[in-house]
Amino acid sequence: MSDNRLIVALDVPHAVAGLELAQKLGDSVGFYKIGLGMLTGGGLGLANELIQDHGKRIFLDMKLFDIGATVEAAVRGLSKFDLDFLTVHGDPHVVRAAMEGAAGSRTKILAITILTSLDRADLDASLIQEGDIADLVATRAARAFEAGADGVIASPQEAALIRALPQATGKLIVTPGVRPQGAAMGDQKRVATPGQAIMDGADHIVVGRPIWQAADPASAVKDILADLP
Repeated sequence: MSDNRLIVALDVPHAVAGLELAQKLGDSVGFYKIGLGMLTGGGLGLANELIQDHGKRIFLDMKLFDIGATVEAAVRGLSKFDLDFLTVHGDPHVVRAAMEGAAGSRTKILAITILTSLDRADLDASLIQEGDIADLVATRAARAFEAGADGVIASPQEAALIRALPQATGKLIVTPGVRPQGAAMGDQKRVATPGQAIMDGADHIVVGRPIWQAADPASAVKDILADLP
């Protein structure tokens, strides 16, 4: 049986490769993330197939950002796919619009705080305000919760800080940037092991390359699940 705390990121080139990986993993994985990289490779079709034909849960990682009316319309359309999670940027006006778009559906809106591939130098280059990155993440999380977000996306290094927020009661924390012990970091800069992320307050962890790049993806999933408390 699967442990839906683990979300496997199908960051592969197209829907055929994504479906092949899901078939290899079988019943050991029940929750998948499909992101922008697969959007033009049949990502929405794959999401629908995994939901309708295979009974999987889907996290559509679109990181939407636009004026409120556009975000609301986009979310309203995407929520018809019976998604579990959909991401938008954590700016309050975006979150409020997304919540309007998702109204009446089962789709939960997750707000991006600060991408796990960024560090303080990256924020400086983007003219983001000064300050410790963990504090900025916590502040963005609190504001997203206040705007109505069902949960947030943050690195596992900030999970405990977010979980301690009074606004986080009953909210979801989903952490990418999770790497099993000894795995390559890739382009991630703020990482933790699967078990540590869960112990620090994450509800779900997202793992991609350590699984789909593994010689034996099913064995990689087994090792990750064994690390969860």
